[in-house]
Amino acid sequence: MSAVNLNTWTHSNFMFNQVTATRFRSRSTSFYFTKIPSTVKPQTHNQFMNSSFSFSVSALLTKQETIEAEEKPVFDFKSYMIEKATRVNKALDDAVSLREPLKVHDAMRYSLLAGGKRVRPVLCLAACELVGGTESMSMPAACAVEMIHTMSLIHDDLPCMDNDDLRRGKPTNHKVYGEDVAVLAGDALLAFAFEHIAVSTSGVSPARIVRAIGELAKSIGSEGLVAGQVVDINSEGLSDVGIDRLEFIHLHKTAALLEGSVVLGAILGGGCDEDVEKLRKFARYIGLLFQVVDDILDVTKSSQELGKTAGKDLVADKVTYPKLLGIEKSKEFAEKLNRDAQDQLSGFDSRKSAPLIALANYIAYRQN
Repeated sequence: MSAVNLNTWTHSNFMFNQVTATRFRSRSTSFYFTKIPSTVKPQTHNQFMNSSFSFSVSALLTKQETIEAEEKPVFDFKSYMIEKATRVNKALDDAVSLREPLKVHDAMRYSLLAGGKRVRPVLCLAACELVGGTESMSMPAACAVEMIHTMSLIHDDLPCMDNDDLRRGKPTNHKVYGEDVAVLAGDALLAFAFEHIAVSTSGVSPARIVRAIGELAKSIGSEGLVAGQVVDINSEGLSDVGIDRLEFIHLHKTAALLEGSVVLGAILGGGCDEDVEKLRKFARYIGLLFQVVDDILDVTKSSQELGKTAGKDLVADKVTYPKLLGIEKSKEFAEKLNRDAQDQLSGFDSRKSAPLIALANYIAYRQN
C-alpha cells in the first residue's frame, strides 16, 4: 500500500444500524437480517441508503411524500458478533484449560479470557464462510489468532516495552503474575497457537493447513508484527518520522495479524487464489484502519472509556497519525481506508460479505 495523497481524500457519512434480528441461513453460515419497513419517511430512507449495512432499495415517491420500498434485508451486526464471540470464547476456554503447571496456565487464561472484541477470530470465521467454508473448519485457526494477539498484548505491556498497567479494564498480566511468568505465558500462547491449528483443524486438506500455518508464522515474524514493533520502538522520540515510515510500522505491527486472520479463513475455507488475494487486500486496508482509529482514540478518549491507559503514545513521544496529520485529517484517512477495504468485496455474494462489511464499519467507528 503506497502513501496516500491527502488532497484526494473525501469524507463519507455512516449510520450504525441497531436492529432486531431474524436469522437467515445460507449453507452452514448463520446471517442475521431484519427487513426495512415498507413505508418510511424520505429522511429515514436516505439514512438507510447511506448506511453501509443496507442493501439496495428501489423506491417511488408518492403524493404524500412517502416512499414505498421493497422489503430488503439489513444485516444485524450486533447479533452476529454476540453469537460468534460467544462461540470463540467457548472454544478458547476449552482449548486452554487450567492444568499443570497451574501458574502459567492461569496466567495464559487470565489474559486470553479477559474479554476483548474478538475482531480477529471473527474476521477469520467470516472469511472462511464467505468463500464457502464452514465455521468448524476455521475455528481452531480463529482461536490461534486470538492466542497470538493475546501474547502480543502481554509482551507489549511489559516494562521493557510499553510499560502499561491496564489492559481490557484489568491489571496487566505482569502486574498480577510478575514479569517472568508474563513472558512465559505469552511464549506458551504463541507455541500452542500453532499446535492448535495443526492438531485440531478438521475437514481441511493437509496442504491447506500447512499453507495456513506458514501464512500465520510470516504475519507475526521478523517481516511481520515483529518488524513493525522494532521500527516503532526505534522511532520513539524522532522528529523526522514521515507518513511512509508510520505506514510501515502499522502495516506490520497491527495490520499483519489482521491480514493473517482473514487470509487464514479464506485458505481453510477453500478459497481460490484470486479470492484469497482480494481478501488479503481487504484485510490490509482494515488493518491500517484499525491503527489509525486506535491513534485517534488514544488522544480523544479516557482510560475508563478505552479500558487501557489513554494518552500513552503522547507520553512516550511516539509518532501517530494525529501527531503527523491532525485529528480531522486522520479521520478522513480512516474514512478512505474503510471505503477502499469495502471495494475489495464488491465481487462477492452480498449476503455472505455482509459480516466483513459490518466488521470494517465497526473498526472504523468503534469507540474503544
